[in-house]
Amino acid sequence: MKRILILAGGYSNEREISLKTAKSVYAELNKIKKYNIKIIDPDGLFIKNLRKFKPNIVLNLLHGRYGEDGYIQAILESERVKYTHSGVLSSSLAIDKDISKKIYIKNKITTPKYFKYAFRKKINKKIFLEKLKKIGFPVVIKPLNEGSSVNVNICNRNNIFKKLDKLQDYGEILVEKYIPGREIQVAILMGKVLGAIELVPRREFYDYEAKYNPKAKTDHLIPVNITKKQYNEVTNIALKAHKLLKCRGVTRSDFRFHNKKFYLLETNTQPGMTSLSLVPEIANFNNITFKNLIEKILRDASINK
Repeated sequence: MKRILILAGGYSNEREISLKTAKSVYAELNKIKKYNIKIIDPDGLFIKNLRKFKPNIVLNLLHGRYGEDGYIQAILESERVKYTHSGVLSSSLAIDKDISKKIYIKNKITTPKYFKYAFRKKINKKIFLEKLKKIGFPVVIKPLNEGSSVNVNICNRNNIFKKLDKLQDYGEILVEKYIPGREIQVAILMGKVLGAIELVPRREFYDYEAKYNPKAKTDHLIPVNITKKQYNEVTNIALKAHKLLKCRGVTRSDFRFHNKKFYLLETNTQPGMTSLSLVPEIANFNNITFKNLIEKILRDASINK
């Protein structure tokens, strides 16, 4: 029996989502009799527990910092244990919204205008507003390396500094031009386009609540109502980003579609696998069951990524 070690939980603000993902995946894999499965919430005894279980494959279901940023991947590389999803470099590139945007821009992928802002002891409002002139209101402020829309805020001139105050603990944040329009997300699996889905949130935008709370009643539209040419355009951009960032396994790229133009916001190297998650939904629409999706991800596990 193959020993599968699932990593879930972790230290990021997305801990609960990671645990939900692991619960869903464990329940599916447990139906298959060829796996010996164990879930570990990595802590100070992680390496000791890893060596004790001696997994054939580590299924990395962590989200956010320490799980999706190359940190845990570096440990697994040093232990020479095969693991799923992207490697050290691609994980660290994709989660850093400033670096990934620079890569997009260099390779002629359209992304919203932005600047990185480093907090000092006190926010200099004059300097900040000068920087904003190049972008214009409204703007989105967000942490550089969080996922799941954690602490993402849409701001105007009246509330910008109040919202900024709440993010000071991050040290550095991204300030990005707000792009209205449709929310379209594209999944890539094993270096090929899996498909696209559109989200229609009933909240201000597709925030944490809209993503994970069934009561938010976000509409999921699949297939996406765009032309074949537009579908090919957006999926090709997602595939290009996947390859530029040297990603592996599965990724999900988030877009805004406005005035017939696609804006790439970010590429997620470890998209969720909960009952409300988008990649399993896209896969199911394309006749790939949840079980088959997980097994495809497991088959791609490797080291030296």
